[in-house]
Amino acid sequence: METKMFKIYARNDERIQLKIYPGHFATPQSHITHYLDMTTMKSRCSEAQHIARALSANYETSIPIDTIVCMDGLEIIGAYLAEELTKVGVLSMNAHQTIYITSPEYNSVGQMIFRDNVQMMLRGKNILILNGSVTTGGTLNRAIDSILYYGGKIRGIAAIFSAINKIADMPVHAIFHQKDIPNYGTYSSQECPLCKNRQKIDAIVSSYGYSKLN
Repeated sequence: METKMFKIYARNDERIQLKIYPGHFATPQSHITHYLDMTTMKSRCSEAQHIARALSANYETSIPIDTIVCMDGLEIIGAYLAEELTKVGVLSMNAHQTIYITSPEYNSVGQMIFRDNVQMMLRGKNILILNGSVTTGGTLNRAIDSILYYGGKIRGIAAIFSAINKIADMPVHAIFHQKDIPNYGTYSSQECPLCKNRQKIDAIVSSYGYSKLN
């Protein structure tokens, strides 16, 4: 993208760097003033390890976790997070005494579903939801509803970035927050001040990445 990129660093580990592009971006839920590029976080083992270690510090050993549900393509981070939680003694209550890693699938109308062969990772299990970026909380709310529908018990919510502190009366433990990004804003498409000022949209963005608009 042509907009100038800058980086911010995690407070407790400067090896965790979030790449940020200012501009005008449209997500499926809202319009945002900054695109957060997590590509290397998701794909580089060394970065994924540092992120997992930072997130694991938020969870006490008294909180059982059987399954990590990875949103936004975060399975690599999820695997390292399971390893870190096991190291610090977080209990898994399932018969195999291990932490499962899984992700939702989306049907033709956008509903989150879990196939029959993975439902055993949810039913009656203690679930940690792992997110990349939480803006309005809409997608996270749908994830919570889906997991509850399949019989999961949600024990925690972790994210790399979150613009909200709590959802469904549960804290969202994130490495980066809205206050860490100068002038970060998220708006409904009807109320977006950038649209009202006729600022063109730079890209359509989602958890998969971005598509520039000419």
